[in-house]
Amino acid sequence: MGPVVAAAVILDDLQTIKGLADSKVLTALRREKLYDEIRAKALCFSIAMASAAEIDEINILQATMLAMKRAVDGLRLKPAKVLVDGNRIPTMTIVAEAIVGGDALVPSISAASILAKVWRDRWCQEIHQAYPQYGFASHKGYGTAEHLTALRAHGACPEHRRSFRPVAEVLR
Repeated sequence: MGPVVAAAVILDDLQTIKGLADSKVLTALRREKLYDEIRAKALCFSIAMASAAEIDEINILQATMLAMKRAVDGLRLKPAKVLVDGNRIPTMTIVAEAIVGGDALVPSISAASILAKVWRDRWCQEIHQAYPQYGFASHKGYGTAEHLTALRAHGACPEHRRSFRPVAEVLR
């Protein structure tokens, strides 16, 4: 459901941020605190997305690569090298390296994962205001049992990805 979000962060070696880790292992409260600290202490950062419509048009992998490219392109400073979490690299003119599990190993990737996760979670809170019947504030758009039950009961909203099988099934 909704956009795929990516972030790019260039950390300042002189301003250490303690507790950076893979966003998935941090509590929501810890991510929120780190979000503010990263934004305050990083040399620069950029948060970008690819919309649900773009995901439906080009597929989730390509949309993820597009969001990553947009995040890097949005940096105020240009990095000498881009470190990417995972095993694929978006097409860019900057030298890049893919690091499997990078969000747990590389502080700048950890920071980027935190910014992206918090931004998307906040987006889900906003969408929940418009479509409270789906419970986006609690399941954050993941295909939980609660979300799938709401999808069957209410149909799809404009933010649902039409290429997601349960949504496609509801729309038949």
